[in-house]
Amino acid sequence: MKIGLLSDTHGYIDPRWASVFRDVDEIWHAGDIGTLEVSDYLSSLKPFRAVYGNIDGQEIRKRFPEKLRFTCDKTEVLMIHIGGYPGHYDRRVRDELRSDPPGLFISGHSHILKVMFDKSLGFLHINPGAAGISGFHNKRTVVRFVIEDADIRDLEVVEMGPRGRIVSGNPV
Repeated sequence: MKIGLLSDTHGYIDPRWASVFRDVDEIWHAGDIGTLEVSDYLSSLKPFRAVYGNIDGQEIRKRFPEKLRFTCDKTEVLMIHIGGYPGHYDRRVRDELRSDPPGLFISGHSHILKVMFDKSLGFLHINPGAAGISGFHNKRTVVRFVIEDADIRDLEVVEMGPRGRIVSGNPV
């Protein structure tokens, strides 16, 4: 299963996502979607899963949960917008991560791209950074990776251009 992962779009739609996510099986959004137009656009491309973030209004919160736990192939996935990272987990997920660790923990919120393995709990953490044009990040990023059985592999970071400016052309 090939996954396209993004976060913190804040209502921004990049038309190049259609080519970036062309070969993925599903698109996942780790919150701060911003508008239903973003989720509608992404779900028109591929099957779509998402959680709401702290900036998302009631329409988005009615459609998407705060936290999503599911199995992809044979990998248990936990996704939440504000979740922290290894050694610094948010109180909303800290106990769950310790008592029932997933194979993959995904969060957004920080606008900082991070891929870290939590050695003490035995799972991979991914924060795809921010795909929108507003915020304090320097580069807009999305992530692609493969889940096969319990393996997470072939992770790619796709830079979509600088924050605050729309860049034309085709990303990798």
